[in-house]
Amino acid sequence: MAAWSVLALACGDAPTEPPPPPPPPPRLSFTIQPSTAEGALAIAPAIEVAIQDAAGNTLVGATTPVTLTLSESLGAATLGGTTIVTPVNGVARFSNVTIDRAGTYTLRASATGATATTSTAFDVHLTFTTVRAGDSHTCGVNVAGAAYCWGWNGGGRLGVVTPNNVEPTPVLVTGGLTFAAISAGVSHTCAVTAAGAAYCWGFNGYGELGDGTTTGKATPTLVVGGHAFAAVSAGFDYTCAVTTGGAAYCWGRNRYGKLGDSSTTDRPTPTLVAGGLTFTAVTAGTNHTCGVTIASAAYCWGLNQFGRLGDSSTTDRLSPTAVAGGLSFTAVAGGGYHTCGLTTGGAAYCWGSNGTGELGDGGYGSEGERWTPSPVSGGLTFLAVTAAGYHSCGLATDHIVYCWGSNSFGQVGDGSEFDRLTPFPVAGAHSFAALDAGWVHACAHQTSGTVYCWGYGGNGQLGNGSEGSVSRVPVRVRQ
Repeated sequence: MAAWSVLALACGDAPTEPPPPPPPPPRLSFTIQPSTAEGALAIAPAIEVAIQDAAGNTLVGATTPVTLTLSESLGAATLGGTTIVTPVNGVARFSNVTIDRAGTYTLRASATGATATTSTAFDVHLTFTTVRAGDSHTCGVNVAGAAYCWGWNGGGRLGVVTPNNVEPTPVLVTGGLTFAAISAGVSHTCAVTAAGAAYCWGFNGYGELGDGTTTGKATPTLVVGGHAFAAVSAGFDYTCAVTTGGAAYCWGRNRYGKLGDSSTTDRPTPTLVAGGLTFTAVTAGTNHTCGVTIASAAYCWGLNQFGRLGDSSTTDRLSPTAVAGGLSFTAVAGGGYHTCGLTTGGAAYCWGSNGTGELGDGGYGSEGERWTPSPVSGGLTFLAVTAAGYHSCGLATDHIVYCWGSNSFGQVGDGSEFDRLTPFPVAGAHSFAALDAGWVHACAHQTSGTVYCWGYGGNGQLGNGSEGSVSRVPVRVRQ
């Protein structure tokens, strides 16, 4: 056989040349890389991915769809927006891609028949404009108007359907709604859109979600009635809100008359508070409610144990009753068994139970119980006050947070384990813009939108990634 081959060549036959190798497949390239972004807000500038040849030239006729996916992340994030785009002139432009959780990420671009590629790493962060602390969870709204919650998700109070009952870092509330305000109650959450529509989610055993049922919801559910609300306050097992016209409505459990409609009948839909008063704000506590009228007068109703209604008695009230003392208030805050208010001059007053010094006037125990407003000691001028389960906090005009009362889980935030009968500054010399106190924890955010929490975090409500922590000083929420 070999001799025959030599003979054939000798007769002038040319060898057959092998076919040329196939051209390399097209490749993908990020021509505009993803950049640092806000959670739930479109990444800008828009990400662009080109389909190119081996020499790096864009194939302007390529029309194969390009798909973006998360390739790496720190956390169980979700990529949102339009993630499959058909190229124009060989370039796929992704203009509304979002990522819901804070972290460091890379994106993978792929297309049929092309070599995939990975982006450079970039960060997603959360900048909060408001934060509200509940019992075992905390919620906030970021600059994009997106609602985030963290902590225990029992009953769906975080607004997400998740197999994990504890979320120790902020998770995006389901539904894609944008909100102007939010309130975290004991076992449910409510929020108001910029247009004034109220939504609630979580437990609903007494109608506290306001949707006309007593069925719990794990995602935001519209409060019925068509009211335009300016603010909402989620309490223990009920909710109250003020309309843009100053009318107060409450719904949910009406034990002790805390809905203020002159009855003790539970209401699964918003019910007008009796008395015809015009309010600027209302606050729902555990079993009592308070509000401030346009005339700066404070009114309270519901359970009056320990004198928490501030009307010089311990008689329960089924409708708004004026707080004694003739003080002019800009805000009131209903806690577990006490109430605090801020006067137009910036002075803080508290009334009700003082079992652990939560009134801040130096008193303690049953002998310190106050049935009328008592001035908080220290001569501080405050921008805001908040009342929790057994402690209270205030934001002073120098933007330092002070707390007082029970400190069993570090909720005073001063680094100690001692109850404080008068205001003590929170450790760390932070400058805060706003604050809110939950049952046994508190949170505050800076003008930069960075949030710190302190106190009991056994259900992840401190937001720092821990599911079983106690912090006696402010710790930063993972954002």
